[in-house]
Amino acid sequence: MSEPVFRSFFTLKMCLFDTNLKMKKIFNRLFLLLLFSGTVSAQEISSPDKNLKVRLFLNSSGTMMYNVSYNGIIMLEDSPLGMVTNVSDFSQGLSFIEKHERNVNKSYTEEKIKKSRVDYQAHEMTVTYETAKKEKISVVFQVSNNNIAFKYQLAQNGETARCTVEKELSGFKFPQFTTTFLTPQASPMMGWKATKPSYEEEY
Repeated sequence: MSEPVFRSFFTLKMCLFDTNLKMKKIFNRLFLLLLFSGTVSAQEISSPDKNLKVRLFLNSSGTMMYNVSYNGIIMLEDSPLGMVTNVSDFSQGLSFIEKHERNVNKSYTEEKIKKSRVDYQAHEMTVTYETAKKEKISVVFQVSNNNIAFKYQLAQNGETARCTVEKELSGFKFPQFTTTFLTPQASPMMGWKATKPSYEEEY
């Protein structure tokens, strides 16, 4: 009786081994699929010198998120983007539509700054998303060797040619190791011709 028991145990081990192999293959395929999907859904742009990088993506709620790294070091962790308007909610439930890139080269002179001639070079990325109602919003990032800027662009929806921004999600999340400095905040509608806070207070 011992031999059949041994064979059954051996067969069971082989079945488990075969099942584990299949599970590993399935897991690997899923991992590659998720990795590929994440690569497709994430949009990246770098500065002309390749040191400064911005990564833009959608989280599980369909909210735009971005992060920033410099020489491989995270400078801004995953931070939110988006807005809520009287036309539509562009803060969640978004899906990726398209991306366009271009190089920016500008030169200008200004006598009242430290450097009278400025040669500005940057890479620009425009990423367009849409809501479930097919209403589009675009985020435009410009990344130079030392700076990052972004703006929103809203497409006209039907006869609606303007909208009111009711809430904006734009934010930035610094890593815990970040050091900062603070300045006093001016109270609004004070100072010369009630223009504050139009300029920073003392350091």
